Amino acid sequence: MPTAHDTTPLAGRTADPAAAEREACADASITAWALAARGGDSEAVEHFVRALHRDVRRYVTYLGADPQHADDLAQDTFLRALGSLHRFEGRSSARTWLLSIARRAVIDNYRYSAARPRLSDTDDWQGAVERAQPRGLPGFEEGIALAELLDALPEERREAFVLTQLLGLPYAQAAEVSHCPVGTVRSRVARARTALITSLRAADGSGPVTSVA
Repeated sequence: MPTAHDTTPLAGRTADPAAAEREACADASITAWALAARGGDSEAVEHFVRALHRDVRRYVTYLGADPQHADDLAQDTFLRALGSLHRFEGRSSARTWLLSIARRAVIDNYRYSAARPRLSDTDDWQGAVERAQPRGLPGFEEGIALAELLDALPEERREAFVLTQLLGLPYAQAAEVSHCPVGTVRSRVARARTALITSLRAADGSGPVTSVA
């Protein structure tokens, strides 16, 4: 069951100028690696992949991808990106560009899954996460609880929350990834945060989390 301290990540990212500057510097470095990789620098390719692999995997998982296929989707994202590097000109950050590709990879995967016959029913993805990851790690139960809460959100709000509150994208970049106005992202995040905190408080006192609108 979620505990009271689980509300911390739902309260919004702290407005820390130093942290924002570090994130901006990190984004600049990653974009520089992408541009160098476009020119054939194999070391830059390695830096680029390492820097963003965790973000991509978290993003595709929280968008609702089957955790057992999240690694495949992350790999597919990087294969698409590396194949398209010659078209990347650095007008947006490499992180924003890559997450846009990841979003398309997830959508394509949904379309493919919907078109093919289902061979068998699968368990809910939260259960798969629980089985696939080791227990006893700091924050493990909290992570599972947050995954369950996020899965109850409408897809658009979940995506906006993950991009801005978990991956740390500025609202403008999140809007670019999601192909919607900045104001829409802000509204989705606010509604997601309200719904998550409400559901978390209800779960803390009454048990299972129910669907949130």
